[in-house]
Amino acid sequence: MLQPLNLPPHPFKITDENGQLSLFDEIRKRNIILTPEEWVRQHFVQYLINQKHYPKSLLKLEGGHKLHGKQKRSDIICFNSAGDKILLVECKAPSVLIDQKVFDQIARYNIVHKIELLAVTNGLQHFYCRINFGQNSYNFIEELPGYQKS
Repeated sequence: MLQPLNLPPHPFKITDENGQLSLFDEIRKRNIILTPEEWVRQHFVQYLINQKHYPKSLLKLEGGHKLHGKQKRSDIICFNSAGDKILLVECKAPSVLIDQKVFDQIARYNIVHKIELLAVTNGLQHFYCRINFGQNSYNFIEELPGYQKS
């Protein structure tokens, strides 16, 4: 049984091969093993596409980057039509508490990306933040802006 999330439901294509669930990822165009974190990532992607109108073609999942010489992966990066990064999303499994450690992780990743809009979610709780690089400050915001407003 897959855990219900605090995100709109979506009719995913889920298959069961010998007890191993996988889900067809519309962005990466392949089946992905369905871990609790992937369940959250896939729901959040559909939320971005269907509720916030982010174009599917401008989303990148699990993109690699180097941080302090180590290879890391960003869960979701959204781009604008000019190719600029406009949103960085960190997804956690529903069982993972969203705490300072999670915010520190996305902040470290953002050293590389330098994106003004950040989101952290475990599928149950979602936090959104706008970074002001000029003033070296940030503000939490109530709701994630839609694609045209970001």
